[in-house]
Amino acid sequence: MPWKDVSLMSQRLEFVALAAAEGANVRELCRRFAISPKTAYKWIARHRDGGDDALADRPRRPASSPARCPGDLEAAVLRLRDDHPAWGGRKLRARLAAMGMAAVPAASTITAILRRHGRLEPAASAAATPWVRFEHDAPNRLWQMDFKGHFAAGAGRCHPLTILDDHSRYAVGLYACGDQREATVRRLLEATFRAHGLPERILCDNGSPWGPCGGEARHTGLTVWLLRLGVGVSHGRPFHPQTQGKDERFHRTLKAEVIQGRAFRDLEACRSGFEAWRETYNHRRPHEALGLAVPASRYRMSERPYPEAPPSWEYGPGDAVRKVACDGTISFRGRRSVLGKAFRGERVAVRPADADGSFGVYFGVHRVAGIDLRAHNDLH
Repeated sequence: MPWKDVSLMSQRLEFVALAAAEGANVRELCRRFAISPKTAYKWIARHRDGGDDALADRPRRPASSPARCPGDLEAAVLRLRDDHPAWGGRKLRARLAAMGMAAVPAASTITAILRRHGRLEPAASAAATPWVRFEHDAPNRLWQMDFKGHFAAGAGRCHPLTILDDHSRYAVGLYACGDQREATVRRLLEATFRAHGLPERILCDNGSPWGPCGGEARHTGLTVWLLRLGVGVSHGRPFHPQTQGKDERFHRTLKAEVIQGRAFRDLEACRSGFEAWRETYNHRRPHEALGLAVPASRYRMSERPYPEAPPSWEYGPGDAVRKVACDGTISFRGRRSVLGKAFRGERVAVRPADADGSFGVYFGVHRVAGIDLRAHNDLH
């Protein structure tokens, strides 16, 4: 089967990186990337023997020259900086070393080269302070998802949708969208799940289409769909973007390295630019929070494949199973409780909680609400 018509080089690089991860299932990867095992093992072998350049359809010039003089080294530093204007000395040094360049200068020397040639602004250097954050201990335990602020793309607007793995900082999804509708997000999430599998949980903010946006409802159609797939959903504190600090930092990097100072003629140009940069970010750009490793070195695909037809939840014999009415309510012990219209038609289970008169409402394995029969407003 042929590779998907997106970017052959990008897909091949992502495939061999995921195939090289510990415990990777190459046959499962072949299914998700829609290629034959013969094709897959051919590119794995080529990459093993020749690195990234071996994945191209045409031979490429070597990334380094063994007899390069100091003047050539300085020129190489400046060329790489011009390709990535937001990278500092440490990132440039790590990337030059990863490219196989001999006698790579120290990070402080590279910084001096940038400053001497007017490539480094004092204000930008002073603002480059490290961020310290909690991270999950394995890939796919948590993905962070959000829309970055939209910008002009020809006659329309581009709404960048970003999906970042918390542990590895791997960008599992970066999409140029024409809107922020639920149908758009769901379609792109399905594509992401098919390629990378399901995460255990996704962290979002409180905005549309994944947040309640006011009112009493706690879930939207999109979050109910995620729960049905067995993906937990959590939301950051209102007006507290630090909860999604890694994705917020990713947005800053996206703006600095792709969007800022550039005019896109249309959404297709945005998609092309995003795709090329996502490959650089995941596989080539050294990440300070990872000890200057690249995100792909810490990521592996999820072992939970995307189910095209999710099975119905089966509840235990001791559960009080209720079907959510069209108005989003359930009836339990003679009282109606509002669960939210996003759940209408779904089956939920009511189970006793620790305190007398208190019950938990579960959608599959996920607790989505609580009922307190002692309270005037019993749903909490």
